Formats: sequence, C-alpha cells, structure tokens
Amino acid sequence: MRRRGTMAFGALVAMSAVLLSGCTVGAAAPSATPLSTDRPGYGNPPADALAEVTDEQVEAAIEAIPGRIEELMETSGVPGLAIAVVYDGETAYSDGFGVRNLDTGEPVDTDTVFQIASMSKSVGATVVAHEVTEGVVSWDTPVVEHLPEFALADPWVTEHVTIGDLYAHRSGLYKHAGDELEDLGYDRAEVLQRLRYTPLSPFRSTYAYGNYDITAAAESVANAAGVDWADLSEQVLYEPLGMSATSSRFDDFMASDDRADGHILDGDEWIVTPSQRQPDAQSPAGGVSSTVTDMATWLSMLLDASGPDAAANDVLTPEALLPAITAQSMAGPAQLGYQRSGFYGYGFNVGATAGGLPSVSHSGAFALGTGTTFSSLPGAGLGVVVLTNGSANGLAESVAADFMDLAQFGETRQDWWKLYSGQLGPLSDPVGELVGQSPPADAAPARPLAEYAGDYANEYFGTARVTVVGDSLELTVGPGTVVWPLEHWDGDVFTFEPFSENAPLGSVSQATFDGENLVIELLNEHQLGTFTRAG
Repeated sequence: MRRRGTMAFGALVAMSAVLLSGCTVGAAAPSATPLSTDRPGYGNPPADALAEVTDEQVEAAIEAIPGRIEELMETSGVPGLAIAVVYDGETAYSDGFGVRNLDTGEPVDTDTVFQIASMSKSVGATVVAHEVTEGVVSWDTPVVEHLPEFALADPWVTEHVTIGDLYAHRSGLYKHAGDELEDLGYDRAEVLQRLRYTPLSPFRSTYAYGNYDITAAAESVANAAGVDWADLSEQVLYEPLGMSATSSRFDDFMASDDRADGHILDGDEWIVTPSQRQPDAQSPAGGVSSTVTDMATWLSMLLDASGPDAAANDVLTPEALLPAITAQSMAGPAQLGYQRSGFYGYGFNVGATAGGLPSVSHSGAFALGTGTTFSSLPGAGLGVVVLTNGSANGLAESVAADFMDLAQFGETRQDWWKLYSGQLGPLSDPVGELVGQSPPADAAPARPLAEYAGDYANEYFGTARVTVVGDSLELTVGPGTVVWPLEHWDGDVFTFEPFSENAPLGSVSQATFDGENLVIELLNEHQLGTFTRAG
C-alpha cells in the first residue's frame, strides 16, 4: 500500500533540500568567520561562488512577485497565499493574494493567520537554541534526562539518543512513526509512549523524516524548562520578538477572525476542508500558526544570528544556533553521481544553492490544506516566506524558488512549477490497493457477522473493536474517536473509506479477517497492522 499525505511528506522535505536549497554533495557548513565587507560580492561565502545577490537583483525579483503569484495561483487554483521578503534586516516586501476561505470569499492580507505545518520544526529549533543559549539543555543532552518515560525499542538507543539526534531525524525510527497513531486520536503523551513498539533502523546512520521524534525532543526541552512547550515557545520566542499573532495552540488559530482555512482537492475542484487539521499532538513539529508579518520577524532574527555580522539577540546566540543550521544528516542521498544530495540540520534543510551560496530552508504541508515554505541565504541577509491554504502541490516552493533564482542569477533557471507540481501533486492522491475498483461480481459471501465481532489486540495501535450494527459491521481502533463502517468486499475481506491527514479523500482500506487475526491495510505499511483476537 502506498501512503500519501503527511506520511509522504518526508519526500517533500528531502526534495526541497535539493531543489529549493540546491544542496551539493559534501557542501561545507556556513562559516562562522565574519566576512570582509570591503570587496565586491559581500555576502557570498568565503569560497568561490557563481551566484551573487545584489540590491538591483533583489529589487527586480520583488517587482516580479505579484505577476508570478497571480499566474501560479490561476494555474494551481490554490485559494489563498501570503508572502514576505526579508532583506538586510528589514521586511522589504509583504502582501496577500486570493481568499482565506472559498465559501466566504474573505481576502488574505499580511495579518492573515495560516497553519505553517512543518515549518514549525524550524521555529521550534530556535526555541531549543534559546534554551541552549541559557544553558538549560544542550543539543547533546540525552532525551531521557528530562523525559524519563520516553523509550525506543532498543534500550541502549533509549539511553543515548539526544535532543539533536531527534531533531536531525537520525534515531532509527521509521519515516513518520507515530503519525498513524495521531490519526486514530491518540494524544501526544500516548503517541510518544507507543513509539517503543516500533522497529528501529541503525542508530545515527539512517535518516527518516518524522514528527514525533522532534516532538519527543521538544517535550524533553520543555520539561527541562519547567513549562509546557506552547508556553515555552510563547515566553522565549513569540513575546520577545513581538510575534503577537503566532501560537503553538490550535485553539488560538481557530479563535482568529483573520484565519486562512484549509482547502483540499475534490477531483479537480478546491473545497474547504470538511475537518480542519488539528495538530496539537505534534505541536513542536507541525502545530504553529502565524502570519507572514510575524514569520518575517522570525526570519530576520534567524538571518541576524547566522550572517556575516552574526551577533547574539534577545532569543539566542550564533553559537547555539550554528549546529541547527549546519549539516547533521544526509536527508536525500544522490541516486547518481551527477546529482546533488540534500542535508538536514536540527529542524532545518541546509546546504548550498546551485550558485554556491549557503542556504537554510524548510517546507511544510498538511494534506488537509496547507502548503508553506521559507528559504534564506544567511550570507546575503535575504529570505522569503510563502504561506498557502491549499494542500501541498508545489505552489509555495515554486514562488520561493523563482524569487531566489532572480535574486541570485537575475533570471529563472527552470520551470519550478512544472518540477514541484509534478512531484508534490500526487501526495493528495487517495491511498489503498482497491481505489477505483468495484467488488468482484462473483464475490464469496461473508460469514455470519457475529463471527467477526469482538476485540482484537495490537501492541502498537491498541484495541480494534468490531461490532455488529444492524446488518453491517463497524470498526473502531484505539481511543474510539474514529469509527469506520465496514462494507463487504469478498469472503472475509471488508473495506472502509478513511479520511484523515494520511488518507486523502477517496482512500479505501481493506480489513481482512484471517482466522483469529484482523489485518488493517491502512495501518500495515510497516507490517504493524495485524490485530489478534483478544480472549
């Protein structure tokens, strides 16, 4: 079974590291040595570089933004977008386009609040860097030092995995471990507790993008600080920077009158998402909501602490930030010798552009209606952030890549929309082997429904309960917040139609009864979806 939605988003992050950031194999980390300002090309790295950011090119790139956005929004159909450009310590441009809700038609402006999805990882990494600055933790602090209940399948890994390991996605957890638990309705504490039942790849030698590795690390940091993660983020980052519209709580996002609601594709038509994405369980990794105005403030802080004249600010020191914005893991290894590889720091994509400029970036996406990105060139003091309210299809990345090309080269190097939409559009496709199929005409009959009823146990997912309701079956897995009506397919095979962050509209999953076992296709990507009759 192919998994889409957030489960496939690791591919987006790795690809963004290569395409948007343009990482090269063996690219050096940005130098902490101040650069000379009395030579041409100030802002370039202390090595040969083909690209050079100039005031004239940045101005021309900004002038091109409205026309390019209008063209791409018409092509993609995404309802709303907001963008901000930071240059030389100031917001050089910001604007809103389209609408924040197709049903109401209310316009997007620079104060419209968007869910920023996995850009939250980068924002959260700066919260951690603050705590490193204050000496509360270090990037090398073992997670269990302040989160003793956390455990992975290997006791040695449990003891040694650090905050940095989890922020670099190198713990050995499989891609997006825990996300399927969140879809079932488990809260943060329960998801983290159940990670110990998942298989592990080799520690510190494999990269697998996820949300709950970072969430576990953030929980450890928050415990060390003695406050809840959302409160910590507010106290050490949002309030000091004046980011009054930014929050790590879903309720605050929903309370905003100027809110961009999520949208998904129903066939070829964009519709308001029937159920807005609620990411509190993974808040440190995907739960931030913000405006381009606030994100530009954050990006300015990031650039000030990572550029040629880097200095401590009200949030963090350059020394505490440096490990986060330099390569810690190979996120997207090249498949052939002429290709570039992608690298990941602690919550950031890092590397160098095709022109040789050190870059720091990250994208974010919810299958339920968000596509975001930021891209920055610390040596040039330049950054762009793009927020949209449509499920990821490459629009945000294309706008940012177009802008960065113009700022570095004075021209667009390729058709970024063709590239990104071709890669990201399929993430919204429905999942399941039976999608688009009809039950066989000669289907074998089911057994009496009462024979299927009962509880089925699974160490990772919890209990699957099958009940007879009238003349059909219902399936409930986990805490009971999600109930799926089962339709008979063939013999002991039934189907249901899930709809969630990891199961886009139109998905179909099999539920197969095999003796004393029940195998749920939706939950079986890592061979963890077999439930055994209890009692």
